[in-house]
Amino acid sequence: MSIRTQDLRKVYGTVNALDGLTLQVEPGTVFGFLGPNGAGKSTTIRLLTGLAHPTSGKAWVAGEDIAHLDRVTSRIGYLPEEPAFYTWMTPPEFLDHVGRVFGIPAGLRTSRAKELLEKVGLGSVAKRRIGGFSRGMRQRLGLAQALMNQPDVLLLDEPVSALDPAGRKEMLELIRSLRGQCTVFMSTHILADVERVCDSVGIIDHGRLLVEAPQQELTDRFTLPAFEVEVENGAEAPFQAWAHDLRSLPWVTAVALDGRTARVTVNDLQAAHQSLLAEVVRCGLPLRRYEVVTPSLEDVFLKIVGQEG
Repeated sequence: MSIRTQDLRKVYGTVNALDGLTLQVEPGTVFGFLGPNGAGKSTTIRLLTGLAHPTSGKAWVAGEDIAHLDRVTSRIGYLPEEPAFYTWMTPPEFLDHVGRVFGIPAGLRTSRAKELLEKVGLGSVAKRRIGGFSRGMRQRLGLAQALMNQPDVLLLDEPVSALDPAGRKEMLELIRSLRGQCTVFMSTHILADVERVCDSVGIIDHGRLLVEAPQQELTDRFTLPAFEVEVENGAEAPFQAWAHDLRSLPWVTAVALDGRTARVTVNDLQAAHQSLLAEVVRCGLPLRRYEVVTPSLEDVFLKIVGQEG
């Protein structure tokens, strides 16, 4: 396993920031560590990088016990949520400094820095001082420095939080391209980002791991099939009556109304395919849209965290 923790705990005063975390991350995968703000995501990464020490429990990164920090640091890359830099340097100078820390030979440092700056979209601003960079540009440079030593394990704490939509898309594609080259452990509270790039997901809340599994397995395990039915203007009254009657059918689990749209959750997909549209036609509703809804990671997250709450 690239990352393994066993009953990992971290206590700050009376706060259990991490409460018995046990998880495993397969080599070469992109792992999404998902949870609300304050759930324990950043604390976990600080423990895995050696920036904090556990109150109890054990962890291994890249096959090394985190208790032996000198063996771990050369094999990991780390991007904090708000990376810090020597602001008087240019990006190549900063990456050269990082390369020196890792003992990378001079020629390789130069070529590696140039390659990474192009990869993260900073090649055109390589001569500018970092002090004039926006937060998004600093986030990109932070990813470049985290990759400078070609790590076995890359730990990312909210890696795209400062980026605009175009920048987020580019950065997520870059993270996805690392699959198979290294293990990526990505902490975030943005569900859509995890859904887009991650193979497996762990959901944490109040310092406790609620579930860990491949993304598709989570969706299959925690969500039920659903349909959305939308009617035309002027049909609200009969539509509400139809929705009320629909709830009594044995294959219907729930009906949620939002204006002229009903989300119908079912426990028998075959029965729904055979009968739902027929029910719409039988009631003479002017149909605008009818579709099968693909369950999302958001559905899974809200169900799991909601149950805990």
